[in-house]
Amino acid sequence: MSRGSVKGNGKAARRGDKNAAKGPAVSKTLLIGAGAAFALIFGVFVAVTSNTPPAPPASAIGGPFQLISQTGQQVSEKDLLGKPYLVFFGYTHCPDVCHTTLFEMSEILRALGPDAKVGGVFVTVDPERDTPDVLKDYLSSFDPRIIGLTGPRAQLEPMLRSYRIYSKRAPGKEEDYAVDHTTVVYLMDKNGRFVTSFNVGRKPEEAAKDLGRYL
Repeated sequence: MSRGSVKGNGKAARRGDKNAAKGPAVSKTLLIGAGAAFALIFGVFVAVTSNTPPAPPASAIGGPFQLISQTGQQVSEKDLLGKPYLVFFGYTHCPDVCHTTLFEMSEILRALGPDAKVGGVFVTVDPERDTPDVLKDYLSSFDPRIIGLTGPRAQLEPMLRSYRIYSKRAPGKEEDYAVDHTTVVYLMDKNGRFVTSFNVGRKPEEAAKDLGRYL
């Protein structure tokens, strides 16, 4: 065999070694790319099949109702049109959460000023005890723009369902019992459509600025 043949074969061998060296790097890159793609697909799969329920669409909150205010007047959803309003469900015998929430709502309305066209609605989940007179006395401690609503259980239940409110009487004495219930505050726009759940636990000025965007 000539020297030239040996030299040529040596170069070819070195080129082969270089290509062989590139092989694992290329394979590693492909594996990383494939792994990233699998992770993305798996993430989408988990999100789609997750047990966490999606947020309800705006149309899923709210609806027609016909109840009685603390002044004895009939009130429907149509009477609330023309201004944004906050809606909260609770009861007058509530030991703490309801009073605190209504106080926070009052502070937000106060921060907006007395002339702001905005309202609040307190719907009882305990109509058996919360008569119009009881609501009137209870709400006298809060902003006068907050109206109370009560009525026969048969008229109240459809509103609880339309606002996705959980309510259940807890065990207790005949006249001394608690009511477990949803404590979310809803923001409805001036057309009576659900906007979002509203955080009333913030500084009143901050919450008022947020609410003011819907005036």
